[in-house]
Amino acid sequence: MSAPTDYLIDRRRMRRRLGWWRAATLGALALAGLGFAAKLGGADSADKLTPHIARLSIQGLITGDKDTIELIQKIGESENAKALLLSLDSPGGTTTGSEKLYEELRRLAEKKPVVAVVGNLAASGAYIAALATDRIVARKTSLVGSIGVLFQFPNFYKLLENVGVKVEEVKSSPLKAAPNGLEPTSEAAKAAIASLVADSYDWFKGLVKERRKLDDAELAKVSDGRVFTAHQGLPLKLVDSIGGEREAIAWLESDKNIAKSLPVRDWKRKTSIERLGLVESAAAVARATGFDAFAAGLESAARSEQVAGLDGLLAIWQGFP
Repeated sequence: MSAPTDYLIDRRRMRRRLGWWRAATLGALALAGLGFAAKLGGADSADKLTPHIARLSIQGLITGDKDTIELIQKIGESENAKALLLSLDSPGGTTTGSEKLYEELRRLAEKKPVVAVVGNLAASGAYIAALATDRIVARKTSLVGSIGVLFQFPNFYKLLENVGVKVEEVKSSPLKAAPNGLEPTSEAAKAAIASLVADSYDWFKGLVKERRKLDDAELAKVSDGRVFTAHQGLPLKLVDSIGGEREAIAWLESDKNIAKSLPVRDWKRKTSIERLGLVESAAAVARATGFDAFAAGLESAARSEQVAGLDGLLAIWQGFP
């Protein structure tokens, strides 16, 4: 083969490679631009730019964190999110965090239909979140309820006494920083804590009574702190129907005129790195250029989250020690 012929073949190969890289780069830029446009439009990704049913998952311990509250607000402001499926799988969390979540969901429910879909568990603070929705759908064996408030504190003064340690303190009044676990809990301190628990418990029961339309006798049957299966809870008015997302969407269609043909889109909390938009852009470029494994690694790292600590009164079901 002559040298000019080899030269021409090499040139063609080079052009093909350059063309592929140009196409990949343009594709990555287009994806990044679409994502940027989505952010300007109030959505967290491009798939939120068309009409859909939003899905928000509440899992683990509820703290009323800022990211979750802001996400609910964005769903409420989105013209394309026609309804919300609130997917619940949680034992509850802090009483104040559950209150914040409830209030934000009620604001959202004033704008568009909201349905709670219970997975394994929606107990205590998670049931408070369910109360904020227009309808509660759960599987027969899902656990719901645990209507009550808890205040726990360790007391290890006996241990300190046994090893010969005594903690001295000077405080302005007997109930300041009580109970503290470093001394026997006084009856006055127990009474003060009990009043906090009773006040929050009355608030919780008031929500259940109002939202589930129960009379005093019906409320008494469900508010002793126990959990119920949804099959048990249905005649007790703790849930509205047995089922899952399919039944929830069917209700949205029949009662709220939401087309069941609309796709369901997940709205997810973002990590601090994702908020900068770096993960989405980098992952898009990596996938467009054939580095799928690297893209998957970036997306996996972005999904990892730290568990927040709990403090204050708890609305939580403790099924395990």
